[in-house]
Amino acid sequence: MSEPTALKTSPNPEPASKEGRDRSMRKFGKGLDVGTANLVCAFHGEDGRPTLRRERNAFLDVKIDAFTRAMLNEQKVSYASYNKLFLVLGQAAYEFANIMGREVRRTMQSGLISARDADALPVFKLLIEKVLGAPQQEGEPLCFSIPAAPVDSTLNIEYHKGILVALLNRFGYQAFAIDEGMAVVYSELAQDGFTGIGASFGGGMVNVCVAYKSMPAVSFSITRCGDWIDQNAGQALGIKSTRANGLRERGVNIKAPKNREEEAIAIFYRNLIAYVVSTLREHLMASDLGLDFPSAIPLVCAGGTALAQGFADVFAEELDKIGFPLPIKEVRVSPHPLDATARGCLVAANSMTPGAEK
Repeated sequence: MSEPTALKTSPNPEPASKEGRDRSMRKFGKGLDVGTANLVCAFHGEDGRPTLRRERNAFLDVKIDAFTRAMLNEQKVSYASYNKLFLVLGQAAYEFANIMGREVRRTMQSGLISARDADALPVFKLLIEKVLGAPQQEGEPLCFSIPAAPVDSTLNIEYHKGILVALLNRFGYQAFAIDEGMAVVYSELAQDGFTGIGASFGGGMVNVCVAYKSMPAVSFSITRCGDWIDQNAGQALGIKSTRANGLRERGVNIKAPKNREEEAIAIFYRNLIAYVVSTLREHLMASDLGLDFPSAIPLVCAGGTALAQGFADVFAEELDKIGFPLPIKEVRVSPHPLDATARGCLVAANSMTPGAEK
């Protein structure tokens, strides 16, 4: 199988250094959220502040002529040439799919590199390279997110992890992985001594981690999340899941839906949240760790699926209904839910030094 050609638009290179600027302000290390729906890279800019790059983890094959190709170039749409087709990449793939009444293609399914689509891996490599850019120096630490072991599936993450380590190391990084839920803890619970529950609600999975003073006590994933909502709402409404995704991401108040479409989305949101809370309770009750936190702990949610209005309120309501075994002082959504995992990975990467052991 031939590899797709390089992207036809610039791959978001690192900001160019200004002549004479002291590079000592920039910290080494990058964080990478490898999500089913989004790829997000976090790194420190030349002013020392965290900087983010994001790309939708999707593509769409289209047949285009020379004129359309010229228009794509003029509009700076990312695409690749592959097997006599053009693959429109990222957010543009969603826009084209909705216009053409098609479903986008994904490089990942349920949090892992897709085994269903032969084109997924080569396109995945292009998108990862576009988001990451080049390392500042050979062996720059790069922490990337992986799912915790799923509790409702026999999926094995080792192939996914191994492919990513090999790929990222070939790009010139020193790659190491952390569970996605733990990345949320690193990003969002510093003021709480890295103690509490981090939950990442992405496209393919929910990842949950219960941590005490930065040590993970319980971690697991669930193989349903935003895509599951879109697929089920789409079936209920008789529309494509890509269309349902667009409706959901446009903004839905799951406590006060405004129409039939939002009502369907809200129903499956509530179903998902109840399932997550029930699963978390079961794991805590079955745990032999004897978790006994000295005080009530926060529960923070991140990920694109947590953007819905009313999300934290519905989550808190479900905790109250079920008799949760740990005292929760608050349920909140991250102020930057799309970037929280990447930011947490950056925190981990900054703790490494070039040449440190994985």
